[in-house]
Amino acid sequence: MTKNLFSRVAVFAAGLLLSASAFASEGGNLQQSGVDLNDKASLQRGAALFMNYCSGCHSLKYVRYASISQDLGLTEDEVMNNLNFSGGKIGDHVTSAMTPAMGVAAFGKAPPDLSLIARVRGSDWIYTYLKSFYLDESRPVGWNNTLFANVSMPNPLWELQGVQQPVLGKKNEAGELPVEGFTISQPGTQNAKQYDQTVRDITAFLEYAGEPVALKRQNVGVWAILFLVFFTFMAWLLKREFWRDVH
Repeated sequence: MTKNLFSRVAVFAAGLLLSASAFASEGGNLQQSGVDLNDKASLQRGAALFMNYCSGCHSLKYVRYASISQDLGLTEDEVMNNLNFSGGKIGDHVTSAMTPAMGVAAFGKAPPDLSLIARVRGSDWIYTYLKSFYLDESRPVGWNNTLFANVSMPNPLWELQGVQQPVLGKKNEAGELPVEGFTISQPGTQNAKQYDQTVRDITAFLEYAGEPVALKRQNVGVWAILFLVFFTFMAWLLKREFWRDVH
């Protein structure tokens, strides 16, 4: 029994080490996104930003335009006129105009659907990823990313953020020059604070897309807690009434 317990602990520890190494290989130091799903304005801005800068390549095949309208407090006309670039109907899923074949021809692989990216990677990962692009002329797409090395996509938000150049450190044991920071060689249309908010809004929308029911669950949770408080009070009154004669 002791031997089995030791084996399980060893396997668990090995799993932790593998997870840690995998995490380190993708950058490791994640920035806090500060996403607030109760901020409807942020979700609305994030939806508009995603549709304008991301939906040309990436789809949200588990999200319908109608759901965006209902959940984010937008009218159907607002969604259809401002967020629907695929020509679909209000009940259709959010699709991309780019076919898999077009994606392979342009980037070497088809851009993935992003419906569940927040559930797979986490909001902090998305937030950090969108802030970690830098110019790399050795790459076919002209860009690289410190969180996702040798990424196959260019920076979709470079006009807003500006062009980041890497600040390289000393050579490591592998003979590589690590990126220790960035400098802006070409300013974008937004300053650093504005761009942080832009990325936060997109991240919030993608977190919503990964689990739309989370918005409703938070509202239901408040009512559930209020019910439990009321039920506890009623139970206390009932207990006091039952034990009155005993005392």
